[in-house]
Amino acid sequence: MDPEFDEFLHVPARLSILALLAPAEWVDFAFLRDGIGTSDSALSKQVSALAGEGYVEVRKDQDRRARRTHVRLTPQGRAAFRRHAAALRRIASAALHTPE
Repeated sequence: MDPEFDEFLHVPARLSILALLAPAEWVDFAFLRDGIGTSDSALSKQVSALAGEGYVEVRKDQDRRARRTHVRLTPQGRAAFRRHAAALRRIASAALHTPE
């Protein structure tokens, strides 16, 4: 196994969350929920796990109408995502270049 492969990030929901966060600064919780097609509670559990590892930061804002939750990658999370994505590319490349 590639040493940069991150078992924690390889959970499909976590990997999807980081992929949606990667090109953005802050992302609305509802956008993440809809983007990965999950429930609020399931997303909250995964975001909490990622925050516990220091991969994401969560911000809760209150405006006149509603409370909004936003999530972003931390520098640590961005680096971990890049390492894991590179490991996946290497693994896939090795598999694709084997003789049939």
